[in-house]
Amino acid sequence: MALSDIARKFEHSTNSFTLKRSARKGWQPSVTGYSGYGNEHFVHVLGRVLMHDPDEENTDTWAQRGYRQFFTIQVPNYEVEVTVGDQTVAGTSNHNGYIDILVHEHGLEPGWHDVTIRANGAEEVTTQVLIVGEDTEFGVVSDIDDTIMVTWLPRAMIAAWNSWVKRTNTRTQVDGMARFYRDIAAERPGVPFIYLSTGAWNTYDTLVTFMEENGFPRGPLLLTDWGPTPTGLFRNGQEHKRVQLRNLFIAFPKLRWLLIGDDGQHDPLTYADAVAEHPDRVAAVAIRNLSRQEQLLSHGSLAPLAKVNQHATITIPLIQGTDGTALSRAFRRLRL
Repeated sequence: MALSDIARKFEHSTNSFTLKRSARKGWQPSVTGYSGYGNEHFVHVLGRVLMHDPDEENTDTWAQRGYRQFFTIQVPNYEVEVTVGDQTVAGTSNHNGYIDILVHEHGLEPGWHDVTIRANGAEEVTTQVLIVGEDTEFGVVSDIDDTIMVTWLPRAMIAAWNSWVKRTNTRTQVDGMARFYRDIAAERPGVPFIYLSTGAWNTYDTLVTFMEENGFPRGPLLLTDWGPTPTGLFRNGQEHKRVQLRNLFIAFPKLRWLLIGDDGQHDPLTYADAVAEHPDRVAAVAIRNLSRQEQLLSHGSLAPLAKVNQHATITIPLIQGTDGTALSRAFRRLRL
């Protein structure tokens, strides 16, 4: 039996035990809603079902230590119901408690809309979805870690410190990135922003609050689930981004994207693959260049893992810079 199989079996057994134990103690299922996205024909409603202690006092999760975000008890295969516009659709959470329900013919106009998620024994939750209009021609996909927020992820020890120990209200933004994004939003009203990251869904509330506090344009977050998979102890971040980019290309066939990332890990390679597969769907690529110290903390080397346009050939407009101010200047020169 592979190590990943042992880890998955242990994770499943542990969650099953804690799920039963929490239910005996009077805990109840609780629904968490995430921002979803879609077009005028269908929309993804995202969320998760976790166990919740009804007697626990509400705490300010923005200021709590990060490790508390990861101690969760997921509720697998739980029946849920979502209402989007005039449509109500039933579904179930997956084996890790996540909800991704596709609702067709919802009748919503472009823009942000409230949707509801219901589950037996849980309070009804209202979350929101972004509907992108068919006439929208330009959008932004942005990485989070070391692109808009200084985290030095996913280097194991630094990641563990930042995510588990460091208080979640001490994160800092990369200089100038929020202004760069706001300028794009001001010049192109209605432009959708999608934040695509290998970060864990457990940090969703923290990331949303961070972006609100620092003035980043609002947009759905597409995160991942930490933990073992059938092929490894941890999920493949590159593959997660590739799959989500393909999903966006399918959902918005007329839209061309500005892909923004950093050279601390694999964004140049991931974005180069997207350009090679769908050259007509990418308007430009923007890469934030990490400092030598940031490179060292990110992956243990002073140089980027993949130099942009060396191992990753990008044939569409490519800009680079050390911060948001430099990228903004370069973006203006593109005249897209």
